Amino acid sequence: MDHQATPLFSALRRHAEQNPVQFHIPGHKKGTGSDPEFRSFIGDNALSIDLINIAPLDDLHQPTGVIQEAQKLAADAFGADYTFFSVQGTSGAIMTMILTVCSPGDKIIVPRNVHKSIMSAIIFAGARPVFISPARDENLGIDHGITLRSVRRALSRHPDAKAVVVINPTYFGICANLKEIVELVHSYNIPVLVDEAHGVLIHFHEDLPMSAMQAGADMAATSVHKLGGSMTQSSVLNVKAGRINPQRVQTIISMLTTTSTSYILLASLDTSRRHLALHGHELAEQAIGLAKEAREAINQIPGLYCFGDDILGDEATFDYDPTKLTIHVRLLGITGYETENWLREHYNLEVELSDMYNILCLVTPGDNRESINTLLAALRQLSEQFYQVNEVQELVVKIPEIPQLSLTPRDAFYAETEVVPFRESAGRIIAEFIYVYPPGIPILLPGEVISQQNIDYIVDHVEVGLPVKGPEDRSIEFVKVIVEENAIF
Repeated sequence: MDHQATPLFSALRRHAEQNPVQFHIPGHKKGTGSDPEFRSFIGDNALSIDLINIAPLDDLHQPTGVIQEAQKLAADAFGADYTFFSVQGTSGAIMTMILTVCSPGDKIIVPRNVHKSIMSAIIFAGARPVFISPARDENLGIDHGITLRSVRRALSRHPDAKAVVVINPTYFGICANLKEIVELVHSYNIPVLVDEAHGVLIHFHEDLPMSAMQAGADMAATSVHKLGGSMTQSSVLNVKAGRINPQRVQTIISMLTTTSTSYILLASLDTSRRHLALHGHELAEQAIGLAKEAREAINQIPGLYCFGDDILGDEATFDYDPTKLTIHVRLLGITGYETENWLREHYNLEVELSDMYNILCLVTPGDNRESINTLLAALRQLSEQFYQVNEVQELVVKIPEIPQLSLTPRDAFYAETEVVPFRESAGRIIAEFIYVYPPGIPILLPGEVISQQNIDYIVDHVEVGLPVKGPEDRSIEFVKVIVEENAIF
């Protein structure tokens, strides 16, 4: 296929050049109706292609023209049979995967450290999650993925599951042996759905982990915007034919997608596919090289550690993406959250996430030696200020056990509820989410029984300032639980 072509973007440019008189939305009409300061900042070129699904530009909900051509090119680039553009982010693509395969009451096997969008989709579908505990890294205090052994155990107990969800790579770039997991799940004739939000570059370089499509997975939601150069909120859903009905996928993604689809976002997917298809190997090579240099330099800084090949070797750490720099800061005597704030205040430097012991920095094709040198200079000063100054806290990994699921998340979410003090809620069934974001991993889900362990863990995170979110009460002093019926005597 001709990957120089950009069917959608080229059609948008031609349409803008014709300068038609517009009597349709958007009401700014090529920017003339916009706020002047905003128009000046954004630019007339961008506003001229902020259009809607008029005939020459095709319709994302039922593509037959330039969008269909652009999606076919994307499928070829990503090694898929079908690719669907998402302007609802990777969250929309993930929800589409779940809703395509699950009906009310169906079981779906998922890692506990899934993104909240998967649990949202499970609520929408009325499905029942079967959780697998991810492998825990006791040295770094982070979760990895699920193992082949744990998937085999889950399938032996739940061979009637409608799908298995795998995160590949994890937020921190770690991968299990996805190909082996796919082969095992397929032996049960069950589809594999992959959260590939942090893996767009892995399609384009042999030194990066195997992609979902290469491993034979049935669907994969891939964030082109996170690492691949498209605009925020633009992603793709890649599909292999066979166990998945592509017409069903189109129906579901259309149900979840605004009818006022952003052609700027769609055009950025079209052009990013071109850039990756033509130059992806070179772009990934550059990012890998910069990340390797950064990793070696970070490991020379007193009090800091950034894992590399040394993390490989067990079932959960089969491979890793070297462009993810997970920097362990515990030996500085400060938390990852404090490190994030320090970098922001002193170097105007923003990281991807922080947790109790680590920060995560992403190296992408948008980086260069200058940005890497800025990061290294900041980390060196951080070390000079804190190393051997503060008391180093012992690494304590006290993730509570996965709570008992008493009701399906959907039943709990829609049940009659009341609000109680969170610290006094042990033994009650929660009716809302509590999760750490980023990365959006749930601690408590609707339908689960709150334990004292859960309460202690969440309170500890809140007290050190880590981003615990989800409940309607943002202070997490109160929580919604299901009303308990009193016994009738």
